[in-house]
Amino acid sequence: MTHRFVQLSLAFIALGAVLTACPPTYPKCDSDAQCKDKGEVCVQGQCQECATDKNCKAGFVCDANKCVPRPECTNDTGCGPGKKCRSGKCAVAQDKAPGTCATNEDCPSGQDCKEGVCAVKSGTTSCDYNPIRFDFNEARLSAPAQSVLSALADCIKKQGVKLTLEGHADERGTEEYNLQLSNRRAASVKRYLLDLGVRNEALETTGYGENRPAVQGSNEEAWAANRRVEFVKR
Repeated sequence: MTHRFVQLSLAFIALGAVLTACPPTYPKCDSDAQCKDKGEVCVQGQCQECATDKNCKAGFVCDANKCVPRPECTNDTGCGPGKKCRSGKCAVAQDKAPGTCATNEDCPSGQDCKEGVCAVKSGTTSCDYNPIRFDFNEARLSAPAQSVLSALADCIKKQGVKLTLEGHADERGTEEYNLQLSNRRAASVKRYLLDLGVRNEALETTGYGENRPAVQGSNEEAWAANRRVEFVKR
């Protein structure tokens, strides 16, 4: 009886050792080695793209455990004379507040300058379906973009069109991150149009990440053109 008890005890000990030796299932982890085949590191028990900037390639930093393009600046001090830090990028300082104007040339297509503010042209019947542009690594709408969408919302409601909002990103950043960013941009435009009274069933969203650039190139001009949401009639 004692011999049988000893055998059972050893068997349970061996089984426990085997179970203890089983590694956690991805994305759970105990060490960086368990995330290595995914090109990731172990952060608080989860495989993540990065834990610090050292885990990212040159020109990228770790933000919320994702490698994102390094911002050009973090405050105005990092920019030269006459420039301000806007959404991580040095931009020429403007005297006018966004969305304000002095002449019609200061306003987006389809709008005129009325009493210092850009407003939809009187008698305008065609909608301005030009893409909405975004700042570097941003999904928030700028003031000029909001002004354009305000005019477009009225036009969409009058015409009763149905649109697909296609989000895009520039080539910087990982493909997965850019896909998420492009979806957030499309969702941001939809949310703003819904707040302005456009019907939910009139709008669909999709994101293409960096895979459908409007302009080929690896420079600021191309990147700025590719950070966008396009309107496609259904």
